Amino acid sequence: MDEFNFATGPEDLASRETLLSMSGLDFMEAILDGRLPQPPIARLMGYRLHEVAPGRVVFRGVPEFDVANPMGTVHGGWYGTLLDSAMACAVMTRVPRGSVYTTLEYKVNVIRPIPLGTEIAATGTTSHAGRSTGVAEGRIEGVADGRLYATGSTTCIIMQAG
Repeated sequence: MDEFNFATGPEDLASRETLLSMSGLDFMEAILDGRLPQPPIARLMGYRLHEVAPGRVVFRGVPEFDVANPMGTVHGGWYGTLLDSAMACAVMTRVPRGSVYTTLEYKVNVIRPIPLGTEIAATGTTSHAGRSTGVAEGRIEGVADGRLYATGSTTCIIMQAG
């Protein structure tokens, strides 16, 4: 993952002025094409932004040993972090210029364990984005076989930052 442009310090993150000057879709596209860095959580957790479209984002990643629980399987927090990223960023693609969002709540359903070292895709899809809330669903699936590992849902609050 070293070939990706990850933020390594606060100075690497987009300024508030930059963030507010762009629509959420433009912001996410800037991360995807490398004009803005991938978020530090993605480097830490072993995933990266892979696709962006209006109302939809895909992250890809490979859970490695560092995200294992004491039983040697992928920790539930990894599923939650990845789904939160995918679902909330899908909402971000629908946020207008001058606004920001944050996760209000999310739910994760783990269907089966992800074997360590398995490449997965986490897809977030927006089902609603209004003036004050956004709702999205997410899925974690195996890249090679399409096997479903987890689903999720989120509600985000959208705030005008002006």
